[in-house]
Amino acid sequence: MYTLLLLGFTSFLFALILTPVVRNLSHRWGVVDHPDHGRKLHTSPIPRLGGVAIAAAYLLAFSALLLTHFQAVHLIKDGLPLALRLAPAAALIFLAGVWDDIHSMRPWQKFAAQIVAALAAYAAGVHVQGFGGYQLAPWLSLPATIFWLVLCTNALNLIDGVDGLATGVGLFATATTLLAALLQNNIDLALAVAPLFGCLLGFLRYNFNPATIFLGDSGSLFVGFLLGCCSVIWSQKSATILGMTAPLLALAIPLLDTGLALVRRFLRGQPLFLADRGHIHHRLLDRGFTPRKVALLIYGLCAISAVLSLSIMSRNFQGVAIVLFCAGAWTGIHYLGYIEFGVAGRMFVEGAFSRHLNTNIALKNFETRLNSAATPAECWQVIQDSGKEFGFHTMDMALAGRRFEYRNGGVPERSWMVRIPLSAADFIELTRGFEAHSQHSVVEPFADSIRKTIEPKLAGFERSKAAGAS
Repeated sequence: MYTLLLLGFTSFLFALILTPVVRNLSHRWGVVDHPDHGRKLHTSPIPRLGGVAIAAAYLLAFSALLLTHFQAVHLIKDGLPLALRLAPAAALIFLAGVWDDIHSMRPWQKFAAQIVAALAAYAAGVHVQGFGGYQLAPWLSLPATIFWLVLCTNALNLIDGVDGLATGVGLFATATTLLAALLQNNIDLALAVAPLFGCLLGFLRYNFNPATIFLGDSGSLFVGFLLGCCSVIWSQKSATILGMTAPLLALAIPLLDTGLALVRRFLRGQPLFLADRGHIHHRLLDRGFTPRKVALLIYGLCAISAVLSLSIMSRNFQGVAIVLFCAGAWTGIHYLGYIEFGVAGRMFVEGAFSRHLNTNIALKNFETRLNSAATPAECWQVIQDSGKEFGFHTMDMALAGRRFEYRNGGVPERSWMVRIPLSAADFIELTRGFEAHSQHSVVEPFADSIRKTIEPKLAGFERSKAAGAS
């Protein structure tokens, strides 16, 4: 225990000393984060190489301990083979983050580096073996490990949007892992996370609102990756049948934020890795919270997740902890006003997704038939048949000198009309009542399908017409 305290305290002191040094050097070298009056809330350039101070403090704390004569030194030496095997993976993540802070990397380049690092960690013995009481097949362990490590690495990075937020979230996750290691008597894991706790606590002195230095990708990616590796080691030594469930809850807030961001962007048809203002901290800011209160509130949520995570280690509270977490997450999503999920839920209940699927199928069939039509009359037959299915009351077409009309009773008093120009003389007009009901909603896609399919045929129709006249 004295060794853990010394390790944590030493890393804390190193972080306190090194962070101002890195901050000043970042200012001198111009490695700063500039405000954009949008997602970035700071008003002046802030250094963003905080990960350098954390990584240096972490390594120096171990180096200092190795020079002492404490009893646990032999444990560190015994664990060096695993640490040395993990060192290349951690170094790759750290260097990728530093490079991104200085030069900016493309998303695919960062993901490539993370996947390579995850493969190196797997080769070093970090294996996701099961989840929720189910043992993974051997061939699934590798993709599951890569997915978990990449997810954790990016989760802490994505939530790093308010002063002190990512550092505090990482601090709570580290504390949870440290307590779990002590409860399991897992000394190797405790020795790995104790200095990380000290580093983050010392760095938070300068990173909390108002921050004078940011974690940067060098810090958020490095800490997220280490926490991902430590959580897998935690699950490997866990006596609970739920395996990765407890570590997942320890990292619940950043993982939930990442999951919500990906689902939101998918539902909206946006690029999955495009930055936006829809993260949890942005929603809280929009509700009137100050950056400091946002950080403190999320710290509180992390503390609750930590308690639930540690409760899962007892079989008597596993079910209760999971139910409480799910209920809390559902309540939080509703409070934050993520309308995408409410709209998507109503669409499922009301059958809108199935109608949308049927519409796309019908349009695809329509385009296929219209592409096969060789004469204006054949084109009209296809348009007329599909127009009836789509609920149009009247259809008029002028094509290659011929006129075609369709009338389904009188034109409704309340109706709209769309005219699709194909050339100076050729067009199609469609009329539909506002109250008309159809199993499809096709206004724009149907009109666009007609235009893009008929226009290439016009020259051929004109040649056929001229040949027939001669």
